[in-house]
Amino acid sequence: MNPQLRRSLLDFGPLLLFFIAYRVFDLYVATGTIMVAAVAAVILGYVLDRKLHPLPLATAIIVVIFGGLTLYLNDKMFIKIKPTMIYSLFAVVLIGGLWFKRPFVKDILGAALELEEKSWRNLTFRFAGFFAGMAILNELIWRHFSEKAWVNFHVFGAVALTMLFCASQVPFLMKHQIEKESE
Repeated sequence: MNPQLRRSLLDFGPLLLFFIAYRVFDLYVATGTIMVAAVAAVILGYVLDRKLHPLPLATAIIVVIFGGLTLYLNDKMFIKIKPTMIYSLFAVVLIGGLWFKRPFVKDILGAALELEEKSWRNLTFRFAGFFAGMAILNELIWRHFSEKAWVNFHVFGAVALTMLFCASQVPFLMKHQIEKESE
């Protein structure tokens, strides 16, 4: 199987299973489903790649913590704030990396792109701002809209906004990419 497709299935599979379980059952069953699927995706990713991928691992840990609280306390609020925690964690880690002069976006995209350090910092700020905005948006949606609207946003809207944001960064990347010298 294509490694890119496999990675996408491992990243988005738990979310898809969450949506299906929600539509067939309810938010509690969907919560248990995403907990199991997120852990399974991390384990399967490790078995296939022989390494732990940090973003899915962090996501799985947060899913298990907030999903566990949801089920144990019988309170849907915890699963609804889980995306806020994930987006906030990503934003804080990205900004923290800059503080320590380590743009983590470079660690993720550096194999595919070559940019000057200033451009990596700018791209990191952009991603951190995006994640902070997504955390705020998740809070607004779960607090002011129906559970069904929140689930649809969480599964489809957040993914679409992430793809649109990434696509919107292409002109910046094209402008600031360093051309490799031909030998």
